[in-house]
Amino acid sequence: MSDSEWIDAGAADDYVDGAVREIVNGKTRLAVSLRGESYAAISGVCNHVDGRILVRRTASTSRGRKAHEPHPLARPLKRAEGPIRILGLSTTAMTAGEPRYSTSEDLLQHALDRAREEHDCETQLLRIRDLKFRECEGFYSKSARACTWPCSITEMDASDQMDQVYEGVVHWADVILLATPIRWGVASSLCFKMIERMNCIQNQETIANRHLLKNKVAGFIITGGQDNVQAVAGQLPGFFGEIGCQFPQFPYIAHSRGWSAEDMERNMQHVRDSQSLHEGASALAQRCAQMAQLMITGTLGERALVRGGRKAHRLESGSTPQ
Repeated sequence: MSDSEWIDAGAADDYVDGAVREIVNGKTRLAVSLRGESYAAISGVCNHVDGRILVRRTASTSRGRKAHEPHPLARPLKRAEGPIRILGLSTTAMTAGEPRYSTSEDLLQHALDRAREEHDCETQLLRIRDLKFRECEGFYSKSARACTWPCSITEMDASDQMDQVYEGVVHWADVILLATPIRWGVASSLCFKMIERMNCIQNQETIANRHLLKNKVAGFIITGGQDNVQAVAGQLPGFFGEIGCQFPQFPYIAHSRGWSAEDMERNMQHVRDSQSLHEGASALAQRCAQMAQLMITGTLGERALVRGGRKAHRLESGSTPQ
């Protein structure tokens, strides 16, 4: 390296820790600093003279990523041997420390208990209200590849507990049994918050033609003091179908006492006392487990899931309008 590539900025002993010193060499002005035992130099030309801020078009340094170990959720997908596994997702919101009765969660818990005791299924219940996780922050809207698997938020934020849902849905469960109350004619806000974060599963279909969910069955338990069962039941299979789930015949059970039933105490008591609703929840879990068993033991072939999902075919951007 020739001497012409270097500028003599003075003696090292002349620098004070934390201070910035201007060096002028011909027409070149530099700002040289010392911090600890590290020296740094940048251009000494002020980029905001006359009230303007100037930004160089090309970056002085390249952008890079720090090396890190793969996230545990990124491990290969492989169903472990064993009985049918049913994951219950309860999306009823409650005040922390003040538990109350939930009609949808009661039926879900009953279905899980019966599936475990009478059909030898493994079961797990996740109460979404107990998990602390961030809302979806729209990385997909900024760049398609910014929506990753595992979710970008999960990879960046070790305290984000959405990983428990991902672990259960993608790696553990054969059956996903979701329970939600009706809130103003739609599923609960917790249900939507969870589903928005699960969008990274579906986006793998679009971005990478990668199927994270295979041989998974979904069923739904829907209850509300007011009507709109059909609307809620219509929305949920739409999303779960797009992430790769299949459904048994009659994939949901529901209860509502109608639009004018504002006496919630009677509604809750009705569900508590209803043998038919509890039997219906158990039968739903059994239908889901039986279908999952058929899917696990059978196969449609390796090419059956190619480019699955509504958004799986990439748009041809930049084409000439006809």
